[in-house]
Amino acid sequence: MERSPSQSPQQSASPSASSASPSPSSGRSAVPASPEPVPVRAAVSYDERLSAPWHWWFYCLLLGLAAALVVYPFGVLPMLGGLAVGAAGSAMVVSSYGSAQIRVAGGSLIAGDARIPVSALGEAEVLDPAEARAWRSHKADPRAFMLLRAYVPRALRVEVVDPQDPTPYLYLSTREPDRLAAAVEAARATAA
Repeated sequence: MERSPSQSPQQSASPSASSASPSPSSGRSAVPASPEPVPVRAAVSYDERLSAPWHWWFYCLLLGLAAALVVYPFGVLPMLGGLAVGAAGSAMVVSSYGSAQIRVAGGSLIAGDARIPVSALGEAEVLDPAEARAWRSHKADPRAFMLLRAYVPRALRVEVVDPQDPTPYLYLSTREPDRLAAAVEAARATAA
């Protein structure tokens, strides 16, 4: 039996809504359709969230206190509102900035909003803090894809070998560049 868009699951499961014989007006069988297959998630070989450092959350509290002090002359209730709005607003910004993820899954490197097939990637170079700073500044190519976070000192630089893609390399801030490089290399070997 097929459910109409206006019918809820409870309505379609009730005895009055379903019968064992086909409806004479629709000509369809009353046997429920088999459920759709659930897609299997690709195996994830690397997953990292570039969350903000703990002291940034302390700064959110301080910004909330500053907002409370700004509206303190208007009374206690506005001060509490200023505290709540200031702390919550800054916490949303910190949470959003720290929500970037790097994953290697299903033959792709997923960095932030970008999804790059590992077959389009070349050599991966682990960057120490000094080298990472150089690739963020004077060595940087404006065409490169950069997922950088200033609070993560190390990075991974991965060449893009796809001739159709003008991006020369990916610069990815990561706390574990060796593990990410190994995951990218393993995914490339599996895809080849």
